Amino acid sequence: MLSPQDNELLCRVQGDAPMGQIMRRQWLPAALSEELAESDGTPRRVRLLGEDLVLFRDSLGRLGALDEHCPHRRASLVYGRNEDCGLRCLFHGWKFDVEGNVVDMASEPTGSSLREKVKHKSYPTHEAAGFVWIYMGPPNQQPRFQAPPWAPTAQTRVSIVKMHIRCNWAQVLEGAIDSSHSSSLHSTDIAPAQVAGAQANDKQWLRPSTDKAPRMRAQVHKWGFRYAAIRTPIFNPETHDYVRITVYIAPFTVLIPPNNMYKLSQAIIPIDDHNTMFHFIAWHETAGIDQEAWRRYCVARPGIDLDANWLPIRSHDNHYLQDRRAMKEGSFTGMDGIPTQDMAMWESMGAIADRSQERLGISDLAVAQFRKQMVAAAKAVRAGQPAIGTAGLELGQARVSSFEGIVPKTTDWRTLGYEPAPGEDAADHARSPDAQP
Repeated sequence: MLSPQDNELLCRVQGDAPMGQIMRRQWLPAALSEELAESDGTPRRVRLLGEDLVLFRDSLGRLGALDEHCPHRRASLVYGRNEDCGLRCLFHGWKFDVEGNVVDMASEPTGSSLREKVKHKSYPTHEAAGFVWIYMGPPNQQPRFQAPPWAPTAQTRVSIVKMHIRCNWAQVLEGAIDSSHSSSLHSTDIAPAQVAGAQANDKQWLRPSTDKAPRMRAQVHKWGFRYAAIRTPIFNPETHDYVRITVYIAPFTVLIPPNNMYKLSQAIIPIDDHNTMFHFIAWHETAGIDQEAWRRYCVARPGIDLDANWLPIRSHDNHYLQDRRAMKEGSFTGMDGIPTQDMAMWESMGAIADRSQERLGISDLAVAQFRKQMVAAAKAVRAGQPAIGTAGLELGQARVSSFEGIVPKTTDWRTLGYEPAPGEDAADHARSPDAQP
């Protein structure tokens, strides 16, 4: 359970909310590069942390992120003309460059000094790993952009599913770090099989275990935590364990256990208090899966499964197109696509779940740790302390990864998917205490 007061701290991101202030001190993925591929192309409306923005790529290929509403009469710049290195409002012809400078005021007389007195709100941008990123925090606290952990090099192959989820960000994040639900909710798509490790084909992911009640272990770090879901494998159950390790990098990144074809991550970005942009990322340094195949597998193809605003056609209003006949014939959920199955659960909790009414179990260790750590982080920011994820934690993030595999029972899970820093004793890391339920 979580008190209503702490639930507010965890969930609210708009205005001066502490959790929103944590988010503002990170580089946030605001749009896909494919949405802004063309110089002088169509501007894109983006809503982040309750703010309405417009993103555009100018004639020179530079990216701009501006307040959506013109400072003159507050008309939307989304409808503006993107031309000659600036975005021009249709209403009176005021034109802005990517930094928010007014470069023309068509409605003002020659010689007017108004142009020098107006500066439109803008945010810094960076393009990497298939995304346009923006920084929305205090300029004097802007961090150096770093490659996300799911795209460690410029050559990493990245495929991205993007979906607008109609609920608060914390519900989506908790789903990403909840390993036990995959054995039930996704049991048709992630099926037990006699395989040596997680395997993927174009219809299913296969898993070498029938165990639906994993033993949970978590290890806390300053930047987030790692946790292991330890299951009994189909082969050699007396001597071996099947271990799946998930990594949470605060505040919005999750590294999910891989399969034999690609690695998996999620970036969960608050649109506002009641909406979230969900990014499901398949990546690999050399191999992987192409974007079209990944979106087809996830049943998340733009223009087919999603509308122009990334809203799924499967929704609460149409019961996510659940097929009860398919359930009788073997489908556990009757819903197509792993993200759709998750979305139905997240959204069914309401826009903001009432966590005071929950009854958590042992399998909810990672969920409980997320709440504990992020509520504490919100209270720290409210008290004037640095935001989690901003205090020189890059080295820690770079040395961890998700993991899945069958290992001898004598293996310490904390040593898996962890590369010691130069000069660090790996044994010391392994001896660090686990989080408590």
